Amino acid sequence: MARTVLITGANGSLGLAAVSYLLSTYPSHTLLLTVRNPSSSDLNTSKLRKIIAKHPNAMVHIETLDLASLAELALFCQKLHADIGSGKTPRIAAIIFNVITWSLNSGVRFSKDGLELDMAVNTLPHFNIILSDTHWPGKAGFEIVPPAIPEDLDNLVKYEKDKPGEEAGRGFLRYGLSRLVGIMLTYELNRRLQRDPKLANIRTLAVDPGGLLDSRAFAQSDMPFTWKISVAIAYFIQPLLKRFKPRMNTSAGAAKDVVDMAVAEEFAGKEGHFVMRDQEESSPDSLDERMQGRLFAKSVEWCKIKQENTVLAL
Repeated sequence: MARTVLITGANGSLGLAAVSYLLSTYPSHTLLLTVRNPSSSDLNTSKLRKIIAKHPNAMVHIETLDLASLAELALFCQKLHADIGSGKTPRIAAIIFNVITWSLNSGVRFSKDGLELDMAVNTLPHFNIILSDTHWPGKAGFEIVPPAIPEDLDNLVKYEKDKPGEEAGRGFLRYGLSRLVGIMLTYELNRRLQRDPKLANIRTLAVDPGGLLDSRAFAQSDMPFTWKISVAIAYFIQPLLKRFKPRMNTSAGAAKDVVDMAVAEEFAGKEGHFVMRDQEESSPDSLDERMQGRLFAKSVEWCKIKQENTVLAL
C-alpha cells in the first residue's frame, strides 16, 4: 500500500539524490519534503523542484521547516498529525532524517531556543519528530578532541566560547557529540517502542552513509581552507581512493542505500546501527544503556515534550 516518505533537509546533497531515486524507483509513495527556504530563488530548492518536475504524476509536497526552532517543529508535527488523521496525507511508511550543520571556524552557535546548534539541528528535531549518520568517537581524522558524553548532560547544549586556535577541533567535537547522541537515542527509542504492542512494528535505524566527498557541507565558508583542499583532492582521486577506502561514497550512492533501507522489503524489521548497507556494532560508548536512558529523558526536557504530545510512554 502506498504511504508517505518524509525527508528532512530535502534540498541537501543527499536529500536531492534521495528524492530523485525515490521518484524513479518507488513512484507509488507520496513524498513530504521539508526545507528551510521553499522559494525557487533558493538555488538548492530550485534544484529540488527541477527533479520533481521530471515526474509530473508524482505526489510530492514541499513544506517549510526550520529545524532550529522548537516552535516551528511543534506546529509542523501538529499539522502532520492532523493531515494523516483526516486522510489528506497517507500514513507514514518511513522518515529519513537528513540534515547536517557544523561550525568548524566560527565558534559556538546557538539555536533560537538557546541550544547549541549542532545538537539543536542534527539530533533533537529528529528525536522530536519520532516521539538516525551516526558517529563512532575517535574514528574521524579531523577529531582533535574525541567526543565523550559529559556527566552533566546540559553541557551538551550549553558551551563556553571557543579559545583562539581551538575552533576547528572544538567544532568537530560538538558535531561528533551530536551524532553520538543520535545513535544512543536510536537504541533507547527502539527499546521503548518494543515495550508497546501498538508501536512494536516501528523500527529506527542510525545510518552512516559513508564519506560523501561531494557533500555541500565541505564547501561551506566556515570550512577551514586546508580541509577544503584535502576533500577536493580526495574527490578527484575517488575512483582510486575507493579501492583502499571502500567507505568513501557519493550522494547518489548513499541515497540508494538510505532509501532502500527506509522502504525496501529486504530491510523490513531491521534496526540499529548501519554503515552504508551493512549492520555494524557502534562504538562502546554508544552502547551504555544507562546513559541512553538519561539522554532520552534529557532530550524530552530539551524538546519540551509532554506526555500528551506523544503516544510513546515517557
